[in-house]
Amino acid sequence: NASLLGILQHPDGTVLKQLQPPPRGPREQEFYNKVYDPDCCDRILLELRKYLPKYFGVWSPPTAPNDTYLKLEDVTRKFNKPCIMDVKIGQKSYDPYASVEKIQQQVSKYPLMEEIGFLVLGMRVYHVSSDSYEMQNQHYGRSLTKETVKDGISKFFHSGYCLRKDVVAASIQKIEKILEWFEGQTQLNFYASSLLIVYEGSCQATTVRLSDVTLAEKRGVPKGLLSGGDLLEYNNNIHVINSTENGKIEASVSKGLSKFYALHKKACSKRHHSQLSLKVENLEQDNVWKSRTCIAQEHLNGNVLPQLEKVFYHMPAETKESANVEVRMIDFAHVFPSNTKDEGYIYGLKNLITVLQNILDN
Repeated sequence: NASLLGILQHPDGTVLKQLQPPPRGPREQEFYNKVYDPDCCDRILLELRKYLPKYFGVWSPPTAPNDTYLKLEDVTRKFNKPCIMDVKIGQKSYDPYASVEKIQQQVSKYPLMEEIGFLVLGMRVYHVSSDSYEMQNQHYGRSLTKETVKDGISKFFHSGYCLRKDVVAASIQKIEKILEWFEGQTQLNFYASSLLIVYEGSCQATTVRLSDVTLAEKRGVPKGLLSGGDLLEYNNNIHVINSTENGKIEASVSKGLSKFYALHKKACSKRHHSQLSLKVENLEQDNVWKSRTCIAQEHLNGNVLPQLEKVFYHMPAETKESANVEVRMIDFAHVFPSNTKDEGYIYGLKNLITVLQNILDN
């Protein structure tokens, strides 16, 4: 239903975010237009593009020409089992022009915003052990206190087997880049804006016949590494289930899943956004060898381990270094011109980085 606010997936690999009523919708559209203006030569804005979803203008359905949607990159599209967290950043979740009622309403929703500088609006985590997603909405985020916020956020990085420290580390690096951008700009202030953090949750491999030599060669993998004539082609994390009687490795095959972009927001409550999902073809990742590999020890049968070690030994070095993680800024209905640093947003980013660092260190 086009009249319901929501995030739609377009078959062309973009998502459609319905424009909110004025002044918020036009303000967000104006922000994207400014940053993605083809004639833009402002160094600050050009760098900001790296941290946003790509923007493809606006779109209206032929049947409802007055409904306007922002057409944005689907940041989750390249992932097989995308784990998604949406974190609102800043000390104030109301903008400088908010009414007294609006300010009171926002402060009462999460009094700790001023002190903590961020709020978890939702998360969706894939658990390898149960092959299912765990979802948390904004009530979960609002229930977190200074004492519990670290554990509350670490839940997002837990696969059901282990804490994905590789993902935590990669997230910190990417958020630090965004912090650097904020430290270097005094032209925009962001209120009630979010970071979207997405990583690959699947620990699955697809089994490829070795007779398919071209694929093996394309991946740059020596032939014949695994007994039984099978080659494992790795998605991010491998999870070998068991060895079958005939000695072949049985690997779970990635299942195409229609992804959604956002757990988005007030989504659940106020405006009854719909979370509509058009079926999207599941694309093969550009580089299945890209990311760090972690095997659930208890699922390896003795004789498989040495063979898998050989595979790792031949893996290109860069595949081991960092997890496949995306961190993007989203939600720009309350972005205003400024002539000072955005201290509230900077405060929130620093606090979030500190919490992530604590998760990593413990």
